[in-house]
Amino acid sequence: MESELSVWHLITNAGVLVQLVMLLLMSASVVSWALIFQRLQVFRKARQAQLAFEERFWSGMDLGQLYREVNESPTPYSGMESVFRAGFKEFSRLRQQSRDADAVMEGTQRAMRVAFSREQERLETHLPFLATVGSTSPYVGLFGTVWGIMNSFRGLAEVQQATLATVAPGISEALIATAMGLFAAIPAVVAYNRFAARSDAQLKNYETFAEEFSSILHRRVHSSEKAGA
Repeated sequence: MESELSVWHLITNAGVLVQLVMLLLMSASVVSWALIFQRLQVFRKARQAQLAFEERFWSGMDLGQLYREVNESPTPYSGMESVFRAGFKEFSRLRQQSRDADAVMEGTQRAMRVAFSREQERLETHLPFLATVGSTSPYVGLFGTVWGIMNSFRGLAEVQQATLATVAPGISEALIATAMGLFAAIPAVVAYNRFAARSDAQLKNYETFAEEFSSILHRRVHSSEKAGA
């Protein structure tokens, strides 16, 4: 009886549809864990790159020199550096083409917004998949459970005397689907909430930097305009 109620025995003896549901949930769980570890690395490297770039930016280094250095050897996962490169490149290009300070700043801020959107997309990659797994897996598991219980009761209709020994295996194999659904959903939901919060915090840092950098460039372009006048 114990061998018949072992998890592996119940899975192998479940119905075809229930086994497909279990396989789907197991695949979703494996992919979710792979994405969780991958996202952990991405956010860790993005945070480290941000701190390193902030230290260089606020060290008093000439912005032109800093741009040449980061442009020659870009730091992977450094969203703040990407915003800086896009903004300073557009700022330098527009200053050579126009003396209108407002037009220069408008183009510079637009370039930084585009870089910011790209970094937002990079940080939020795969998060919709985790949200989908977290929200749908319990229902997929419940579907497998309901289907398994239906088959169990259908089998009981063919037996003259129903006992616990005849009911237990079918009910147990059906409940495994629900357990697997929860096993897939809970880590995905926790990871999604955690990564969404970290993404918001990281993007807020990028947005704050873009505003501070815009203020620096704004003072520079207007001081040059007054000096030229």
